[in-house]
Amino acid sequence: MIHVTIDGIPVEVEKGTTILQAAEKAGVKIPTLCYIKDLLPDGSCRMCMVEIENRGRKKMDTACSCHVSEGDVIETMSEKVVESRKTILNLLLSNHKTDCFSCAQNGRCKLQDYCVEYGVEKTTFAGEMTEFPVDDSNPFFTYDPNLCILCHRCVNTCNKVVGRGAIDTMERGFESSVGTPFGVPIRKSTCESCGNCVEACPTGALSSKRRKSFRPWQIDKKVLTTCPHCGTGCQFYLVVKDNKVVDVEPANGPSNKNLLCVKGRSGSFDFVHSADRVKYPLIKNKETGEFERASWDEALDLVASKFMEIKKQYGSESLAGFACSRSPNEDIYMVQKMVRTCFGTNNTDNCARVCHSASVAGLAMTLGSGAMTNPVADITQKPDLIMMVGSNPEEAHPVIGMQIRQAVQRGCKLIVVDPRDIDLSKKADIHLKLRPGTNVAFANGIMHVIIEEGLQDMKFIEERTEGYEKIKEIVKDYTPERVGEICHIDPEDLRRAAIMYAKADKAPIIYCLGVTEHSTGTEGVMSMSNMALLVGKLGREGCGVNPIRGQNNVQGACDMGAGPKDYPGYQKVENPKVREKFEKAWGVKLNPNNGLHSTEVFPAAIEGKVKGLYIYGEDPIVTDPDTHHIIKALENLDFFVIQELFMTETAQYADVILPGVSYAEKEGTFTNTERRVQRVRPAVKLDGEMRLDTDIIIDLMNRMGYEQPHLTSAEIMDEIASVTPSYGGISHARLDAGESLQWPCPTKDHPGTPILHVGKFSRGLAMFYPAEYVPSAELPDEEYPIIMMTGRMLYHYTTRAMTGRTQGLMEIQGTSYIEMNYKDADALGIKNGDKVKVSSRRGQIESTARVGRKVSQGESWMPFHFPDGNANWLTNAALDKYARIPEYKVCAIKIEKA
Repeated sequence: MIHVTIDGIPVEVEKGTTILQAAEKAGVKIPTLCYIKDLLPDGSCRMCMVEIENRGRKKMDTACSCHVSEGDVIETMSEKVVESRKTILNLLLSNHKTDCFSCAQNGRCKLQDYCVEYGVEKTTFAGEMTEFPVDDSNPFFTYDPNLCILCHRCVNTCNKVVGRGAIDTMERGFESSVGTPFGVPIRKSTCESCGNCVEACPTGALSSKRRKSFRPWQIDKKVLTTCPHCGTGCQFYLVVKDNKVVDVEPANGPSNKNLLCVKGRSGSFDFVHSADRVKYPLIKNKETGEFERASWDEALDLVASKFMEIKKQYGSESLAGFACSRSPNEDIYMVQKMVRTCFGTNNTDNCARVCHSASVAGLAMTLGSGAMTNPVADITQKPDLIMMVGSNPEEAHPVIGMQIRQAVQRGCKLIVVDPRDIDLSKKADIHLKLRPGTNVAFANGIMHVIIEEGLQDMKFIEERTEGYEKIKEIVKDYTPERVGEICHIDPEDLRRAAIMYAKADKAPIIYCLGVTEHSTGTEGVMSMSNMALLVGKLGREGCGVNPIRGQNNVQGACDMGAGPKDYPGYQKVENPKVREKFEKAWGVKLNPNNGLHSTEVFPAAIEGKVKGLYIYGEDPIVTDPDTHHIIKALENLDFFVIQELFMTETAQYADVILPGVSYAEKEGTFTNTERRVQRVRPAVKLDGEMRLDTDIIIDLMNRMGYEQPHLTSAEIMDEIASVTPSYGGISHARLDAGESLQWPCPTKDHPGTPILHVGKFSRGLAMFYPAEYVPSAELPDEEYPIIMMTGRMLYHYTTRAMTGRTQGLMEIQGTSYIEMNYKDADALGIKNGDKVKVSSRRGQIESTARVGRKVSQGESWMPFHFPDGNANWLTNAALDKYARIPEYKVCAIKIEKA
């Protein structure tokens, strides 16, 4: 240990500690302008200069880069130090406009703060100032290089923290400025508009356009909450002025470490205050087909009476109710409880199931728990190699994507297995550009090579698994040459990938919907598990099988029992002891039969078996495959109720619309992709008659004859904990006290479980599942010769119910498009930007062609966010045999010039 004195305070620190770090430990604040914690010091601003005395010798040095030495006596505010800082500020002002009053960063500017602190009102170095053009091209922020002090915080943030590299320092000397390659406007560069550079800027050089409308001293409060977008679970503050959310600021959450993406920073609150919010209960007039405003009593009485009439006339199985995987755990729990106790059926589901139920089913069968095995930080900061299969985190989970880019910069190897040339494939050591729908063949090929090379972990296999001999026999036939033919990949690349993965000490598998959304999605998931089991990469840090959940509370929706076969905590409906437990807890006899999945409810509605449907917060007309089929089902219902924020395409078919509130108006919790339960807190209360969603559900339950006490969100979580062993120790009180808890967390003193399956699998021995490759349900033919895949893009989220109400996001990308291979486009006479007609056996849409090499010949890709060309009019409703998940990722289409 090193012993130093800082401003008279003795400090003991480890060797290699910088003066700045030692001062922080001593509680001494040293000013900085360029320093970014956890990065190598830039040392460019010189504001952190201190005076150091050791053995009678004095020197000045930068605290951010100078390491302490034994016996150092450090002065941070000596006369010499103060004079040095004044000179630095004086020099900075010599080429800096001081229009502070009109600057958007007024009150947030560190340069301004330090000038006030050190009494530097103006520069004494009169002379020429640079005059660079202002870049106002980005919809969310402005870059004024005339206010830049060349501290490089934005450059270091973009390059080393975000890993994008969209900006750098250009030119030298007096002409130096931060800019984009070739000087193109930021809007036309590779910038992702995440705004992390803006957050890092200590002056007004990079300023948020939103912040021009208010100043820091006008803010009423900042409310810590959880992002409502993807499953990463980023923590941020909603900034409130006059009962309106006006900004978002990042928090140092476990999974985001002060980073945010463009949707989190810029698309998380405009929708809350949108003028088209449904503000009052609405009942459709059967004669006119128009919605009419109703009182809450009218609406709730009608809903309760109609559902109970249907139940009485047709039986419990004629009803169904879906929860929302974007809503809090507490809401979801109450929805499934209402369906089971009041409707008397297990016909409950959520949209998470149509994207990731294959993960729940597959990993539960092989490992005993269908969830991500390791935390986000663990699988991005500790691995030697990352294998990414059917996942595009830079677009779908951008903050995880940023952390993977950081890992690659640190030297972590990357294997990308994806049918498209996603951006991370450019950074990959190997990109296996496999044919859509061939994941099982790929995984079997990887295992073939590992066994052939003798790289399997036999000790782990013998001690902790079962079924190895059978899987060994199956994969014997999946030679690299055969897999190369099936997957359309180079056999040698497959060999190299298998050997790299097997030999890496710490290597997680990260996958997403490119694995699950297939008619063989569950077997694809189990194949991911098989690969990890074969080399013993489970139950330890930096490894595991990690499904990245799509929406903010996909994990929680499954945990809460919003599924036809599971009560909360994946306790089986058909297990008599489990059912007895819930009957005792809920005080009512429960239906012993598994219910229908949502993908089975719609065909049952067409057949007339399901008569009444309640949907909370979902928009299946936009999100589910084969849109014609969904519309037909809704039109065939006797009674349809939706609980919503907006008049969505699905809501238009409802008989009653019940207006709920957004995440910014309620208490609750989301469970992110790494099983971490995090708080949601109210920031605003809006005008209108919208009600807390849990209050609506509780009122309905009582009107339908079930005596449900009124509970707060915290009390609902206590009830969840009482019936759900994995959530047994989780409460709002613990989370509000600052504890970060990942389930399983069985008791009130349990710290939570970051890594699953340490020492023992949830099912005892893990199982190798003997999966054989089966082609997709619909393959190209002469009439429909091209495979279409669907997926997410960076700037939007699901149906755009939230992001579509942010003007800047719509400005960046507001219309549909289809990616085509240039060879297919040439053969069809289609050029980049042409309007095209896209058809499948189920429907036809128009879109815009994006011609290039991102997809292989005979393949195409579409985002599913846009109503002007919704890919789900085309997609195939073929279902996986285990999870009943639709095959969104493979359908046969034809493309014609419009």
